[in-house]
Amino acid sequence: MGETARGWAMPGKRRVLRLLAQGESYEKISRVLGIPPGRAYLIATGVPADGGDTVTHEQRRRPGMLPSHTQLLVNPREFNPTAHDAVHRWINRRVQADAPMRAAEAERTR
Repeated sequence: MGETARGWAMPGKRRVLRLLAQGESYEKISRVLGIPPGRAYLIATGVPADGGDTVTHEQRRRPGMLPSHTQLLVNPREFNPTAHDAVHRWINRRVQADAPMRAAEAERTR
């Protein structure tokens, strides 16, 4: 299974590589193993996914290496939550609870 640290087992390289060989992505492997995708990449390749190190030609041939975009494994793309329905519902609840805000809207729509 892996080494034990602080009461939990760290997945081993063979397990991560086996999941990759089965066609799983690092994102899926992270959910299966309960670890961040960047850590799964590090376990499989021995190379950090944050792009901070220069990768040699020899390292690029290691099993599990991705050709590029490994930074996304440790820093997923940001998104603007104001476009989500949950945010709009939250704003509506805040407005409904605020009498001066409701009065301002009533004035605006006249």
